[in-house]
Amino acid sequence: MNKFRFTLKFVAIAIFTFAFTSMAHAQASRTWVSGVGDDANPCSRTAPCKTWAGAISKTAACGEIDALDPGGYGAVTITKSITLDGTGTFASILASLTTGITINAAATDVITIRGISINGFCNGLRAMNILQAQTVNIEDCVMFRFAGPGVRVSETSDLFLNVRNTVIRDNTGAGLDLTTSGGLVKVSAVNSSFNGNQHGIHAKGNSRVTAEHCMFARNVNDGVRAEGIGGVGVVNLSNSVSTNNGGAGVQALTGGSVVRISNCDLIQNGGNGALVGAGGEVDTLGNNKVFGNGTNGCPSCTGVGPA
Repeated sequence: MNKFRFTLKFVAIAIFTFAFTSMAHAQASRTWVSGVGDDANPCSRTAPCKTWAGAISKTAACGEIDALDPGGYGAVTITKSITLDGTGTFASILASLTTGITINAAATDVITIRGISINGFCNGLRAMNILQAQTVNIEDCVMFRFAGPGVRVSETSDLFLNVRNTVIRDNTGAGLDLTTSGGLVKVSAVNSSFNGNQHGIHAKGNSRVTAEHCMFARNVNDGVRAEGIGGVGVVNLSNSVSTNNGGAGVQALTGGSVVRISNCDLIQNGGNGALVGAGGEVDTLGNNKVFGNGTNGCPSCTGVGPA
């Protein structure tokens, strides 16, 4: 009997050890995807997975998924701190009738999306939908041809969104559509383009945007719009260009919203170069170039000079 019990105990320990080892193996710190991979693989360098979604369950929190070669790696939902990196390859997502990347992680999680092309095929919902995280970094990406916004932020608490060296273009909604029902959405955009969207940036619902060395062109309405919908939107814009937009180059509209402009070119827009809407405020240091617009100058602006 004792020998039988010993055998059972040994078998139980062996099963537990095997299960633990398998679990540890499944949660690697770095995994890989390939256009010729298979999601049944362990997502190692020599046996990569096929999709981001297939690899994410095998990647530990704070880990990284890297693309080995060109491929369409599929839409994905992110629920933990992680990095998706397609740098050096043509890593892409074709998001027909869906959202390319959905982020619904913990309020303490940090997510980085780097070097990925996200194509909405003219009927996708949005390139990225951010519901919750602490920080989201978007670096060296292209997001285009969605029936909704490029990046939609609809948070319930604080969020930091950093956009660098990224192009968000030709979407039916805004390039960046920003709102939160609690806390603040704090956005930094550097060396990025927001072209051919509804608005380049639409800051509302307690969003605070700082954009530098950015381009806002060919948007159907405003290049940059701050609006008091569900909370005050604020945009600080410097060393940037807003041109050939159907509406204003920049506009602050309703609810105490604010746009601050410094050393910017607001040129050849269909509406005003800078427009102060009812209840909004545009602040300027008087060092901007405002010409060739439907209406030049900014007679209701606050600051050192009219432009």
